[in-house]
Amino acid sequence: MEECCEVVVTAAEADWLAGYTRTLVEERLAACGHQVAAIRSVYRWEGAVHDEPEARVALHTRRSLVPAIVARTAQLHPYDVPCVIALPLVGGNPDYLRWVVGETREPEL
Repeated sequence: MEECCEVVVTAAEADWLAGYTRTLVEERLAACGHQVAAIRSVYRWEGAVHDEPEARVALHTRRSLVPAIVARTAQLHPYDVPCVIALPLVGGNPDYLRWVVGETREPEL
């Protein structure tokens, strides 16, 4: 079976992130997204330290779709440099992982 991963994406607005997640699920780039509506991000940007509220989503998908998710996020996301990171899954419920593969599309070559 194809390997799966979790892709984490953050954004300033929870509502925007929910719509983004729905778009990726509708386009079969992700099987689902588990969103946390309120997180706090502390980061350095353009020489200054920022402390801002954000939202976070964990998308479950095929590892082979990560490049397409990065590209689609670049098109949709309001940030200049959005956080999009893929985390490997080292195991899990085989039925769930089959479901993730079944609900996502084959990568375009």
